[in-house]
Amino acid sequence: MPENTSTSVPRPRLAELSDLIFGLALSIGAISFLTTRPQNTTEILADVVGFGFSFLILIFVWLRYTSIMSVLPVETSTTIFLNVIMLFLVSVEPYLFNLVNLFGHVDGSEVIDFASVVFALDMAGLMAILAFFTHQLSIEEKKLLSPELLWKYKRFRDSLFISAGLFLLTVLPLFWSLRIQGTPLRFYFWFVPVVVSWVRRVSQKTPNNSNKEPEK
Repeated sequence: MPENTSTSVPRPRLAELSDLIFGLALSIGAISFLTTRPQNTTEILADVVGFGFSFLILIFVWLRYTSIMSVLPVETSTTIFLNVIMLFLVSVEPYLFNLVNLFGHVDGSEVIDFASVVFALDMAGLMAILAFFTHQLSIEEKKLLSPELLWKYKRFRDSLFISAGLFLLTVLPLFWSLRIQGTPLRFYFWFVPVVVSWVRRVSQKTPNNSNKEPEK
């Protein structure tokens, strides 16, 4: 009898909800560009690059989130709460990024400044939550991962915490006042977490290759 009651406990279907929200966020991000009409080819290119950045961020978060949640059990109130917060941050990302992308198209730099700060906080929150979930996977006592994968997820956790810190750093007014060719440094600095992720992937290949050599 106890076994039957334990298996009948309802669980939130966060996987289906997360897929829906990520899909809607990607769609809204694309539709939002229909509200502005570019004046020249340079603006078209800037819009495509901007959407590509937002698209890559959402895809990156979705891929990491789904891979983590396929192993991490959703059984604690903390995990469920952070899942809900993360999905909220994902859902507002296209709106915030669309406001940021209006820089240079409309007047009112103080509004775009504020929107960019909130966007940076949004991205810092996403990276921090992913880092926390990854940390839960990397706890050896929980035995959620094989020993040979622990080092990989610990390094990935560290890179996510670094990315969260970098996004949080751009909130400082200095990153808005300093500009490169008229564009706030804050916008350029947002690409740093992408570079951090790329460096992490490259650095992971070295331990893998060193582990294969003794087997030959």
